[in-house]
Amino acid sequence: MTKEDYKIENIYQGGYSSFKPSPLSPYFKTGQLGVTTKPSPDILTEVGASISSGLKQIEIEMLSPEIVDSIPRQHTEEVRRLAKLTGAEVSVHGPVIDVSGIDQRGGFSEINRLESEKRIIQTLLRAHELNPDGNIPVNFHSAEGIPGSQLLPPDKWTEGEEGTKYKRIMAVNRETGRLHPLDEEEKYYPGLSKDEKTGEIKPIRYKKYTPEQNLEIINSTEWDNSISQLYFNQERVDEILERNRPLIQHLMEDLRAKKNKNPKYSVKDLPPEQQNVYRTVETAHTYLEDINRQANSIFSKAYKYGDNEKRKVLGKISQNYWEQIKSNPENIFAQSIATQNLLLDLKKHEEVVPNIYVKIDDFALEQSSKTFGNSAFEAYKKFGDKAPLLTIENPPAGFALSTGEGLRSLVEKSREEFAKKIKKEYGLSENEAKEKASKLIGATWDVGHINMLRKYGYTEKDIIKETEKIAPYVRHVHLSDNFGIEHTELPMGMGNVPLKEMMEKLGKKGEEAKKIIEAGVWWTQFKRSPVPESLELMGSPIYNTGVAPYWSQAIGLQQNYFGGYGMMLPQINYETWGAGFSQLPSELGGSRQQAGGRMSGRPME
Repeated sequence: MTKEDYKIENIYQGGYSSFKPSPLSPYFKTGQLGVTTKPSPDILTEVGASISSGLKQIEIEMLSPEIVDSIPRQHTEEVRRLAKLTGAEVSVHGPVIDVSGIDQRGGFSEINRLESEKRIIQTLLRAHELNPDGNIPVNFHSAEGIPGSQLLPPDKWTEGEEGTKYKRIMAVNRETGRLHPLDEEEKYYPGLSKDEKTGEIKPIRYKKYTPEQNLEIINSTEWDNSISQLYFNQERVDEILERNRPLIQHLMEDLRAKKNKNPKYSVKDLPPEQQNVYRTVETAHTYLEDINRQANSIFSKAYKYGDNEKRKVLGKISQNYWEQIKSNPENIFAQSIATQNLLLDLKKHEEVVPNIYVKIDDFALEQSSKTFGNSAFEAYKKFGDKAPLLTIENPPAGFALSTGEGLRSLVEKSREEFAKKIKKEYGLSENEAKEKASKLIGATWDVGHINMLRKYGYTEKDIIKETEKIAPYVRHVHLSDNFGIEHTELPMGMGNVPLKEMMEKLGKKGEEAKKIIEAGVWWTQFKRSPVPESLELMGSPIYNTGVAPYWSQAIGLQQNYFGGYGMMLPQINYETWGAGFSQLPSELGGSRQQAGGRMSGRPME
C-alpha cells in the first residue's frame, strides 16, 4: 500500500452495535447470572470470593461424595449467614455419580443403587444447611459413565418393518447389568436369493438387521437356548423312565404295599437287581427335580419381565401344568409328562419371550427414577415443604438419558415414584401428591451438553427441538459453550451453542430458572473468571435496571478481551503530532514551550 492510497475509512474497533447488543440476545441481566465455585471443601473461601466480585448467584461444586463429607458444618452455617447478609442465592452441584446401580465395569447391583441413593440423600441434607428456609436447588446428573444408545439424526429415522431410529443400541441384561452393544448387522445364509434391482440369482442369501431387530433376536435366542437345554435334559429323563417303566411301576407298588405292612421295610431289603433299577429311577427323579427348578426360574423371568398380555398367556400355561399333576403329584411319570408339556408350551408361545435385554436408557430410567424419587421423599420427610429442590441434569451427549426426551421421561418417572410414596405415607390425594412432586423435582438443562449431539449428525434445528421437549420441566440452566464435539466449557458465545433460540424455547421457565455459568476450561486454561466475557457476549446491561450501556459496548469505555488490537490512533498520537496543538518542544518544531532542558533534566524554574 502506497502512501497516497493510505486512508482510514472506519476506526471502529470491534464489539457489537448499540442497536443490537449481542447475537445471543435476549440478554440476561447481570443479577440473573451466577458462577460455579471450584470443587473444593473450602466453600467459605470460594463463596466469599464470588460474592466479593459482585455475583449474586453462586453454585457450590460438591462434585464427589468426599467433598460433601469434607465440608465442616460450621462452614455451611457461615456460608448461609454470608449469603443472607449479602442477598446472594446459593445452589449446589451434587456428586457426579451413577444413580442406576450399574458400575463402570458393566454390572448392575441393587446394592450399588442403594449406595448411590444414600449419597444423594446425604447431599440433600447437607445442602439444606445452606438454606433452611427455602428450596435450595441441588443438581445431579441423570447418568454418569454409562454409554447410552446412539440415536440417528431425526432426518435419518425410517419407519416400517426394517425401520430404525438408532445407529447403535446399548442393550443391558436386566438381571446382571452386563452391557451388549447392538449395531446394524449384515448376515449371510446358504440358499439362493434374487437381486430385486438386477434380477441376478445369487448363491447366498443376505439380510441386513437394524439394531432394533437385533435386540429382539438376542432376547429370543437367549430364551430358546434356556428352554432347549432343559428340553434336552428332559429327554434324558424320559429315556431312563421309559426303559425301566415295566419294572419300576410294579416295583413302586410292591414297595409301597410292603412298607404299609412293615414301616421298617426299605429299599435295602429288595433284591440287588431291583435295587439297581430303583437307584436308576431315583437318579432320573433327581434330574427331573432340577429341571423343574430351572423351568420355574425361566417361568418366573417371563412373568417378571413380561407385560399384562404376556402374563395372561403364562397364566393359562400354568393352569394346564397344574391340572396335569394335581391328580397324582407323587407319580414320577405324571410329573415328567407335565414338565415336558410345560417346556413345549413355553417354547411354542413366542409371545411370552421376556425382555431380558432392554435398551440401557429404559433400564436406567427404571432404576434411576427409584433413586431420585426415594431421595426426594426422604428429604421431604425431614424438611417438609422446605426440602431442597432436586434437579436432574442432562449429562454430556453419549451417556444414557442425555437427550431432551430422555431427561423429560426421567423427571416424570421420578415424580411418579415420589408421589406414590407421599400418597401412601401421608394420605394425600393424587393432585396434592403431583403438586408437591413438581415443586421438589425438576430438570437442569445444560445447553453445552445437549449441543454435543452435533457429533452424531444432529443439526442446530434438532438441538433446539430437544430443548423444546424438556422446557416445561426446567428449573435450572447451566451455561457453557463448545463446538459440538468435545466436552469443552467455554463462556457463552465462544462456540456454536444456539443459546438465543434455546432460551426462546424455554420461555418463561427459562426466565425464572437460575442460570449458572459453567466454564471449567476457561478457569483451568486461561486462569481467570469467565464472567466478564460471558456478560459481554450475552449482551448483558451494565446496570441491573436493564437499560444501556451494555457490557458488549464496554469497548467504548475501556479496552477488553474482544477489543481487537487496541486503539488504532490513541490520544497520545494527536497530542504528539497534531498540527498546531502538538506537545513537541519548540526546538523540534513544536509550539509548546519547554521549561527546563530535556537532556540535562534541569527542573522547571
